[in-house]
Amino acid sequence: MSRILIVEDETIIRSALRRLLERHDYRVDEAGSVDEALALDPQRFDLVISDLRLPGEPGTELIARAAPVPVLIMTSYASMRSAVDALKQGAVDYVAKPFDHDELLETVARALHLQASRRAEPPDITEPSGQAQPMIGSCPAMQLVYSRIRKTAPADVTVLIQGESGTGKELVARALHQQSKRAQAALISVNCAAIPETLIESELFGHEKGAFTGASAARTGLVEAADGGTLFLDEIGELPLDAQARLLRVLQEGEIRKIGSVETRHVDVRLIAATHRDLRALSKTGEFRLDLYYRLNVMQIDLPPLRDREDDVLLIADILLEKACKRHDREGLRLSRAARREIHDYPWPGNVRELENALERGVILAEGHLIHPDDLGLSPPSGPPSAPRKITHPQPEPTQTQANAGQGTEGSGEDDLSLEDYFQHFVLEHQDQMSETELAQKLGISRKSLWERRQRLGIPRKKSPRRKND
Repeated sequence: MSRILIVEDETIIRSALRRLLERHDYRVDEAGSVDEALALDPQRFDLVISDLRLPGEPGTELIARAAPVPVLIMTSYASMRSAVDALKQGAVDYVAKPFDHDELLETVARALHLQASRRAEPPDITEPSGQAQPMIGSCPAMQLVYSRIRKTAPADVTVLIQGESGTGKELVARALHQQSKRAQAALISVNCAAIPETLIESELFGHEKGAFTGASAARTGLVEAADGGTLFLDEIGELPLDAQARLLRVLQEGEIRKIGSVETRHVDVRLIAATHRDLRALSKTGEFRLDLYYRLNVMQIDLPPLRDREDDVLLIADILLEKACKRHDREGLRLSRAARREIHDYPWPGNVRELENALERGVILAEGHLIHPDDLGLSPPSGPPSAPRKITHPQPEPTQTQANAGQGTEGSGEDDLSLEDYFQHFVLEHQDQMSETELAQKLGISRKSLWERRQRLGIPRKKSPRRKND
């Protein structure tokens, strides 16, 4: 049972708030000023709810003195200026008096959930800015992920991370590296799907001068660059078969040979691979080497999709919203109750990446201090029914087989196709006759967007014939 300290000088409000919280199974203590609150030792509580205007020192004085316990500020002076000032000083949130009971309870629950998730001690990762940030989430599925990371990181074994696009596979790889014995060495990250098939062996293993047309100088490969450290291969299911054979040699013998060279070199590399595809199924169709799959799958970490992470979605939304507000200098923005409900109920096929984009839109489009559902852009657009964007119950993303058969599931005409169904149908029908550039032009998107949608929807690229001198 969570313990809450109420700091309010008006007895009627303090008593009413206490009764409200106790009816919802919270243990509550009271204080009438900052001095009285300090005498009760606010750090023994899970949350402090304090009025802004108090006799003597203001309620914001408790923010630093109660740390790391979060402080929720109440004010009858519901000006954005006072609210933003409180947030800048470190308040977890604010509520305006007279407050709505449901809104207050929701804010209290959110603050306690955030505090509980921080105490769960998920692994820290160092962001590109150099700051250490914990992974977000406290649902049972993520607790299992954290446990697997803690046990696996020091073991120096190969790890296979599986999960849908946008679930944070690279964050797991970075956490594994930073908690390993190789943390002081390099972490080299490679997206196998983003490198042209004709160049990927050269990128990974290097080449000698004159090894093929255009090789005007020798080049060190990324595997060799990761010597002594960690190599993270994202979307390894897109790796061509020839490159798979070379990678298997690295895992078995710790040796690499540059393209065009007769010499082998020993490397000491820990490999972490990630994919959103079923490698075992790909091995049955000959698209992925079964022996490489067994070499990769020494330890497996499965990342849950956002739709299966219970209430983590709101916690993640709050943290991503705070970052977006700072980027766009709009601190003090909050999600309306309707927006929070929509975020909670939406299936998020693009997972955390899609959530981050929606919140970015909300911060940019919001007028006033609340972000509403329309600002997020998640509702089906109004317009001609030629390609409606359907949002139904949370479901896993369709497989390629389901996509090919999708026209017969909900209707018989093309008007029943969603935008994603149309994209899959068009790409699968025309990719044998068109290049990636032509496909992107016909769809009215960039090559990068085409590649990202392929990854999200699980549509493999057309395999291009390899040149002999490559």
